[in-house]
Amino acid sequence: MTNVQEPVDRFDAERDRIMSTMQTTIEHDRIEGQYDTSQRSKVLFISAMGALTIIAFICSLAIGSVDIPILDALSVLGHHLFPSWISLPDTAWYDTIIMMERFPRTLLCLMTGVSLAAAGTVMQGLLRNPLVSPFTLGVSTAASFGAAISIVFGSSILGGAFYSTFSFLGFDMTVKNIFLVLMSFAFGMFSILLVLRIAKRDSSRATLVLSGVVISYLFQAGISFSKYISNDESLREITNWLMGGMWNATWSAIVIMTPIVIPCIIYLEKMALDINSLSAGDEIARNVGIDVGKLRNKGLIASTLIASTCVAFTGVIGFIGLMAPHMCRMIIGNDTRYILPASALLGSSILMFSDIVARVIIRPDQIPVGIILYFIGGIFFIWMVTRSKWSGKL
Repeated sequence: MTNVQEPVDRFDAERDRIMSTMQTTIEHDRIEGQYDTSQRSKVLFISAMGALTIIAFICSLAIGSVDIPILDALSVLGHHLFPSWISLPDTAWYDTIIMMERFPRTLLCLMTGVSLAAAGTVMQGLLRNPLVSPFTLGVSTAASFGAAISIVFGSSILGGAFYSTFSFLGFDMTVKNIFLVLMSFAFGMFSILLVLRIAKRDSSRATLVLSGVVISYLFQAGISFSKYISNDESLREITNWLMGGMWNATWSAIVIMTPIVIPCIIYLEKMALDINSLSAGDEIARNVGIDVGKLRNKGLIASTLIASTCVAFTGVIGFIGLMAPHMCRMIIGNDTRYILPASALLGSSILMFSDIVARVIIRPDQIPVGIILYFIGGIFFIWMVTRSKWSGKL
C-alpha cells in the first residue's frame, strides 16, 4: 500500500508545482502586458502632442495680419534648409515675412511654452503640490521686477555700455538683452528662496501657494514703483512688456535662449526618475538614496532659470505652467518621465495657438498674448480648484 501511495503523492506534488508555475507565469505575463500597454499609451500620447506642436508651428508661420498659404510657408523653410532642391514661392516678400518676423516669433513661442510647462511640471513634483507653477509661486512677477529694474536703471548702472552691441555667430547681440536675462533670473531665484523660507515651518499646499501670492504682491509693488519713476519711453516699454507678448522676438533673442533652454530641459528630464521618488514622501526618497535637499535645489534652480529667461523676452505669460501638466496628468498619470515631455509639447502648442488668436482677433493690429492666456488660465484655474478632488487638498 505504501509503495502505491508514494507515486500518487509524487504525482500530486509535481502537478501542484506545475500549476503554481503556470499561474505565476500567467500573472507575470498579465502584469507585464498591462505595463507594456500603459507605456505604449503614454508614448502614443506624447507622439500626439508632438504632432499637435508641428501643426501649431506651421499654422503660426502661415497665419497673421497677412495670411500666407501653408505650402508657400513650407517652401520658404524648405528653401533655406535645402536651397538647391526647393525654390522660393513666386511671391518674393513671403520670405521676408516668415524669416525675419514669424519664424523667430514662432520659435520664441515654442521655447517659452516648453520652458514654462516643464518648469511647472518639475516644481509640482519637487514640492508635491498640484497648484504651484512659475506664475503662482511668484517667479514670473519677480522676474518681471528684475526686467523692469533693467529697463529703468540699466543705463544708469552700465552707462553707455547698456546700449552697445556685439556680433555673435553672425547675429547682432545687445548688452541690454543680456542684462535683462541676468536681472530676471536673479530676482526669480530670489523669489523662490523667499517662498521656501516663508513656508519652511509649514510646507502645506495652502502655505506654499499663499507665500507665492504674498511674494507676487511685494514684487508687484516694486514694479509699480519702477513705472512711477520711469520716463514716458520706459513706462510704455514696461507696460507693454508686463502684458505678455512676442514683440521682442528676434534672432538674437533665440540665440540667447537656445543654449539655456535646451540643456536645462535635458537636465530636468534626467531628474525625472528621482522626482518620482518624492511622490511617496521625503523619508521614502531618502531611504532609496535620494538627497532630497540637493534634488530640490537643483531642480528649482534649473526651473527658475528657464522660466526667468523666457519672461525676460516675453513678459508675464501666466498659467502655462499650471494648465499643461494637469491636462497631461489627467490622461497619462503621474510619471514625471512622461509628463515632462508631454506637458512641454502641450504648453508650446497652447502658447502658439494663443499667439495666433492674439494676431488675428483684431488684425491687422494685435493684442498681447498674455491677455488670451489670462482668460483661458483663469477659467481653467477656477475649474480645477472647485473640483471636489482638489478642494479637499487645499
